[in-house]
Amino acid sequence: MAVSAYVVPQAAKSAIVLGAIVAIPCLLIFALAQGPIITTTTNFLVMLTAVAALGIFSGNSGILSFGQCSFMALGAQISATLTIAPALKKSAFPLLADAIIQSHFSLPIALLITLIVVGLIALAIGLAICRLNGSSATIATLGLLIIVESLIVAAQGFTRGNQAVYGIPKMTTLPVALGLAVATLVIARIYRDSRAGLLLRATRENHAAAQSIGINVPSQRLVAWVLSAMLSGLAGAMMAHMLTVFSPKQFYFDLTFSIIVMQVVGGLASVTGSLAGTVLITVVVEILRRSENGLDLGFVQIPQIFGVTEIGLCLIIIATLYTRREGLLGFAEIDRFLPFLRPRRSDLPRDTTAVADISRKPTGILRIDAISKAYGGLLAVDKVSLELPVGQILGLIGPNGSGKTTLLGCIAGTHQPTGGRITIDDIDVTGLPAHRIAHLGIGRTFQNIRLFTHLTALENVQAALTQRWPQMGYEALTVAALHLLADLKIADLAQRDAGTLSYGQQRRLEIARALALEPRFLLLDEPAAGMNESETEDLLGILAWLVQGRGLGLLIVDHDMQLIMRLCNQIAVLNKGELIALGSAADVQQSQAVREAYLGRRHAERIVA
Repeated sequence: MAVSAYVVPQAAKSAIVLGAIVAIPCLLIFALAQGPIITTTTNFLVMLTAVAALGIFSGNSGILSFGQCSFMALGAQISATLTIAPALKKSAFPLLADAIIQSHFSLPIALLITLIVVGLIALAIGLAICRLNGSSATIATLGLLIIVESLIVAAQGFTRGNQAVYGIPKMTTLPVALGLAVATLVIARIYRDSRAGLLLRATRENHAAAQSIGINVPSQRLVAWVLSAMLSGLAGAMMAHMLTVFSPKQFYFDLTFSIIVMQVVGGLASVTGSLAGTVLITVVVEILRRSENGLDLGFVQIPQIFGVTEIGLCLIIIATLYTRREGLLGFAEIDRFLPFLRPRRSDLPRDTTAVADISRKPTGILRIDAISKAYGGLLAVDKVSLELPVGQILGLIGPNGSGKTTLLGCIAGTHQPTGGRITIDDIDVTGLPAHRIAHLGIGRTFQNIRLFTHLTALENVQAALTQRWPQMGYEALTVAALHLLADLKIADLAQRDAGTLSYGQQRRLEIARALALEPRFLLLDEPAAGMNESETEDLLGILAWLVQGRGLGLLIVDHDMQLIMRLCNQIAVLNKGELIALGSAADVQQSQAVREAYLGRRHAERIVA
């Protein structure tokens, strides 16, 4: 199949509208205003660039980064060094190489070099940071901010250290800042709905589920990290050429705090929120700065209050987190508020059967040979051996804490076995990362449903499909996703956020997403948990179709004995990590060891008697 472009139509439209919303007022200000208003507007555009750049990484990955200002500092330093006159550069930066001292570039060339250098630095740093999760990653970015500031101060012969860098040509005019800010906003919006953006948003929603559909989480984060860093470096260069004089402390905690407040207040996960938060905080800061020296309102006189701007920003972010934790716009984009930007039902392909079924009847066998998993002195799984051919259903039962979910985790790659071997045909997959195992033909669902709740049902399936069919364009992926949703009888819910679906619908969606990778074997962890009798009957029909219609091998963990006994070709029983029975439903029901595991030896003996 030929490589197709992955372009989401409404993303491009939304990006153009966002750009127009910024450009039209700014051009009017440029034409009609002068002096302080021009300066304030230019500063707003620089901050908008920085906030949109932060959102590319933090908004899509869910990891709040304190390190983007370090890239702004690097951008400012590099661009300033490249554009300052050679005579001044020689006295300001005496330890620089002669070639750099003698260089004197125009703004476009300086910005291009700055983007490349900052991108390379970000790539080297991101290889480590992007492997971290949650608060560990956030703390690492804070460390990056401190380290970069300390290095700039320490390298006095190269950077002027704590002293101000001066002699920078003033090149950031309002039109220049507008063009760069709009370009950054458009890039951020298009990236969000790009293939890479979709996969990164999936990792934000649920790390384990993203791995289960084959997403290499660190790699997806790294792409956004480098892009975000480069655009942050651009914002820093813009700021340097706007101020013409700067010192390292201007790119430290105060600026970091301001940018994060703008992003969080507007909506960390929304590009439109970046714009809304920047506008709101810029207006508030201007008001607070003007009142910092005191105000005479006629009926009351407000005295001078030191730090009123910082106090105001703190109160705003506390109020936002208390009343609307996801920010003013949350996860919403401008599409939600402008009807002509919303995807219409008529825009989606209706005849999903027109697309050839991309699945093929699988072949092979999954073997589990003496697998063990220990946590310190606790042996959760003890030398368990099982076989599952395609087209068969193997049930896995046992009392709570018997090691069933741990065994599934060892097979799927979320747990690293401490002994034994797992093979698909003759391919050893023991200990491989979860995303690699997913690509080798093992899909899974989870005991507690793990969907990408703030993505639509369609996007949930598209995220998995794009891993299986990276050459597909957006339209082809949409058709294929609708085809799978139709198979699971939820195609009419394609545009609903996954988190708003009912329990049974979410289970169906989780199965549809798992099928998108065309697995040979599907691991189902308590698929009937929480279902009523009608939903369980529907599930039985779906599972039978997976085996008969698609030829999959199913490994099912469930406490619903009626479902297990009716459905499975073979049943394996675990107790305290050991395999105590394996056979047909009748064999397992007659097993004394199974009765003792569930009822205890005394009650089991009474039943036999």
